[in-house]
Amino acid sequence: MSGMRRVPRPPHGPVAIATSPWIVVGAGVVVMVVLLIVALGAYRGRSPAPGAQPPALPVPTALPVPTAVVAPSVPTSVPSPAPVLPGISGRASGLPPSATAGSPSADPTVGPIGKPTATRSPSRAAPVQPAMTGRYRVVQSFDGGFIGEVAMVNTSVRSRGWTVRLEFSGGRLVTAWVEGVPQGTVRQSDDGFTYVSGVEVSPGGSVSLRFHMERAPSTPRECTVDGVRCNGL
Repeated sequence: MSGMRRVPRPPHGPVAIATSPWIVVGAGVVVMVVLLIVALGAYRGRSPAPGAQPPALPVPTALPVPTAVVAPSVPTSVPSPAPVLPGISGRASGLPPSATAGSPSADPTVGPIGKPTATRSPSRAAPVQPAMTGRYRVVQSFDGGFIGEVAMVNTSVRSRGWTVRLEFSGGRLVTAWVEGVPQGTVRQSDDGFTYVSGVEVSPGGSVSLRFHMERAPSTPRECTVDGVRCNGL
């Protein structure tokens, strides 16, 4: 028994780990593999599933396009084409060489063939003939006065009455009368008198008003028949 050798027992605990380093290396490799698997699983959990489409982004709505305000169409006047004159082309923009200053065709009063054109003067309205015309005259003069007369003619186409107005720079009316017809009405004033007829005068007929004035000039300051100035003054 004394000759037998004992087989030594392997050490246990930390002593065994220290004497066997490959155990530490193997454990580290296992831990790293486990961590790598966990990391891959977490990455796959975050990544989208195969074949899944990303969520559609909201499409921005189009802004309203302002509508153009159409102004009402205004009819435009189209000038009528100018007449084509001899020697002037319808497409030419200028005058022919002959229409220069000093030539007959450049003068606005001369026609295309050199003849003067007739110019029209503005028409004037004919004066309106009064319906009753009157003419003043002195029939008789004497010391301190005179007898005057206003002879009237009806130039209208109907019978009409009349009114005579006489103004003097001084004097006094003695009387006034109409020859051969009924008498009218006399209205005196400080500077003369007004006589209104008592009978109408037929178309083309005549009548005379006579009057007697004292201390007055023989020529009146004013003489009118129906507001129209008498002739003969």
